[in-house]
Amino acid sequence: MDPAAKIFVAGHTGLVGSALCRRLRNKGFSNLVSQSHKELDLTNQLAVRNFFSYERPRYVFLAAARVGGILANNSFPAEFLRENILIQTNVIEEAYGSGVERLLFLGSSCVYPRDAPQPIREEYLLQGPLEPTNRSYALAKISGIEMCWAYNRQYGTKFIATMPTNLYGPNDNYHVKNSHVLAALIKKFHEAKVNNLKSVTLWGTGTPRREFLYSDDAADACIWLMGLPDDKLAKLIASDSRPPLVNVGCGKDLTIRELAELIAEVVGVHCQLRYDPSKPDGTARKLLDVSLLNDLGWRPATSLREGLCMTYKYYCEGSNVSATPDKSSCVVAAGCSEAKN
Repeated sequence: MDPAAKIFVAGHTGLVGSALCRRLRNKGFSNLVSQSHKELDLTNQLAVRNFFSYERPRYVFLAAARVGGILANNSFPAEFLRENILIQTNVIEEAYGSGVERLLFLGSSCVYPRDAPQPIREEYLLQGPLEPTNRSYALAKISGIEMCWAYNRQYGTKFIATMPTNLYGPNDNYHVKNSHVLAALIKKFHEAKVNNLKSVTLWGTGTPRREFLYSDDAADACIWLMGLPDDKLAKLIASDSRPPLVNVGCGKDLTIRELAELIAEVVGVHCQLRYDPSKPDGTARKLLDVSLLNDLGWRPATSLREGLCMTYKYYCEGSNVSATPDKSSCVVAAGCSEAKN
């Protein structure tokens, strides 16, 4: 990508969007365009059209989305379906209409079938039933992948979709009901430490396996893919037989129980871990096959422990830490954790 080119990062305040802005600036890209939700409602087609007509970005990173953990997905399926379809449809359509050179759409590993073979390869998309607790979100993201593919085939665009694994890092959402499992665990273990609580209860059995990637690593992978030479990019997007889809992850997973123990160690809290098997576990395992990305030449730089230490440091320094910690029962959801907007 041309360092002087105008780049629109949709969803710049969220987990992935903020990481994209940090990494782009660190790499010398200074002409970044971003709009808050109050400034630009991406579900409003006319507003998005006017924005693209005025700004004329050359590259677009579509990281904006309505996201949440297993509880939020299961409680608000209509909103997850409607808002995500509107956001991605408006941005992709206006990117095409205004002549954007390249667009990267951030999806989620939740698009893959619940019982997909492990590790999950890109070709497993639409090869089986989805996880019921996040089906609406997954279907919205699948439609975004299909839209990128369709526009490439019909209009000759250069749109690519990435499917990140579970992400974490600065600017994550720590809401007690709507956050993802890793952020929820950080918040609850921190509050257990401050309040000297003797136990923390997790949803489910603690046996589901999950893969986690630091948000800045995910951003680096996306920027790296957007900067591929034309011939390499063409091999990913110019196909009638496979969507322009690339998994982004580290290729390693661990159980929710192991994750909880590691976070407790990083936070420095000593309490009993309890599990509530009456609550849903979500998908049993969700490990991405990242051989395509590795073969192209990219690998992550941050270990899970290192990423957790940095994330907890950001959490403690940020406004998300309450001056009077919540003393409600420590219950966190161990469900699907997707890319944040």
